[in-house]
Amino acid sequence: MQGEASRVGLPTVFIRLTGCPLRCTYCDTEYAFQGGDWLTIGAIIDQVHAFPTRHVTVTGGEPLAQKACIELLTTLCNAGFDVSLETSGALDIGEVDQRISRIVDIKTPASGEHERNYWANLALLSPRDEVKFVLSNESDYNWAKQILIEHPITQRCPVLFSPVWGQLEPAHLAEWILRDALPVRMQIQLHKILWQEVKGR
Repeated sequence: MQGEASRVGLPTVFIRLTGCPLRCTYCDTEYAFQGGDWLTIGAIIDQVHAFPTRHVTVTGGEPLAQKACIELLTTLCNAGFDVSLETSGALDIGEVDQRISRIVDIKTPASGEHERNYWANLALLSPRDEVKFVLSNESDYNWAKQILIEHPITQRCPVLFSPVWGQLEPAHLAEWILRDALPVRMQIQLHKILWQEVKGR
């Protein structure tokens, strides 16, 4: 079940690629830093076809850190799937197939990785894409609000604000967004509400 972004609630096949060059303070997928199975792209496509949905999300770790990720994304599109990519925003998205919905994180100061943001990605965004800010506290919120002033992101694609699970009270984030009349969508991680802290969801 897709738990985030505008596709929340849709039955979705997740392809999780191993490895990530970032180490965000709130990371909830550290198990994806290593391990997993080596599969050909053909074998992955066969496995995806076994599920009764056309929605596919490629995620990680950081999927774009895998050399074959771009080819995998294009192959999924060619096979008729509706594909989204969840990426940290630290790597160039320019080679990603234009049929893909690119969900691009902008790392905030509390993540510990905000200096890794690849700002050139913002000029590549289209209405199919989405930008996500994962916020740990009010300082993160104010920082993200300033980024929206400096960059016309909301004119390019939807912008999502999400509280770090267990750190920022969702109601507080909702109050700030309403107070400031920000043109963003608030999201809460549905999969964590449904399955709590079960790893691999």
